[in-house]
Amino acid sequence: MRKRLYWYFFILVLYIMPINIPNGLPAATVLSTEEVFVMTEDRAMHQDIRPLELLFLNLMPKKINTEIQFMRRLSNSPLQVNITLLRVDDHECRNTPQQHLDTFYKDFDDIKDKRFDGMIITGAPLDQKHFSDVTYWDRLEMIINWSAVNVTSTLFSCWGVAAALKVFYGLDILFREDKLSGIYSVNRAHCNDTLIRGFDDSFLAPFSRFCDFPIKVIKQSTDLKILAASEATGLYLGVSADRRQVYVTGHPEYDATTLADEYRRDLLANKNPHIPVNYFPNDDPSEDPSCKWRSHSSLLFANWLNYYVYQLTPYDLYK
Repeated sequence: MRKRLYWYFFILVLYIMPINIPNGLPAATVLSTEEVFVMTEDRAMHQDIRPLELLFLNLMPKKINTEIQFMRRLSNSPLQVNITLLRVDDHECRNTPQQHLDTFYKDFDDIKDKRFDGMIITGAPLDQKHFSDVTYWDRLEMIINWSAVNVTSTLFSCWGVAAALKVFYGLDILFREDKLSGIYSVNRAHCNDTLIRGFDDSFLAPFSRFCDFPIKVIKQSTDLKILAASEATGLYLGVSADRRQVYVTGHPEYDATTLADEYRRDLLANKNPHIPVNYFPNDDPSEDPSCKWRSHSSLLFANWLNYYVYQLTPYDLYK
């Protein structure tokens, strides 16, 4: 009976574990209003727990929005996670206050001698720009190579997938003629990989990219295990054989209105964007879209943190 009570208490404690974020980060206020359990650095210091250490390389221009989106997904886990925010360089960002970057973000030199349980490298809205034209490419290439040695499992998102495929497999970036934008149905592979445990046979996910990831090219040029894909989107979810790299070519972290914001942004920039597929009710941009991918997104990040990070990482990262 005592043993049963112990395990009940243990499970109860696990299921209220929060993500730990820097003191004063705007995401803390937003997530708290949504009843998401977050813990600041000051409070976390008083807990005798070895939390997971997660490095977050944010390449998106609206960094605060991206922080909130990913942290909302990462919070849906019983595991306690410390978040370290990383910027690729110190150039000014037009869409994020410099004070925010200087206060909450680390430079690579600050963390290069550390090791992490997990890492996320976000996408970047670079349209059809080749790697040679990306000002921070050399720095990013170095960070990606560093992650293969110093991080247990790294999750690459959208354009970040293209960057990782270039670094690890020498695969040049491929572009679609038209931007893939909208909510698409994706099919899971018929296998028992823990990353897709609990996934429906088909599910919806948001996409917003010019990058192209044809299944035939992925099979010919890499050794990735393809876990989810569709004819319309190509690769959606793939993993390396050792599970140290996870490739997500969509944006499961997106909020309900993110694609609408991007569509209106591109309209104002005279890019003549197509209306995102299967997104606005009746394909009418004046109507409010709904989030059809929230449960899939939450399960994806929870599975990654549990099976690919927590269960594979050593207790002592430096042994």
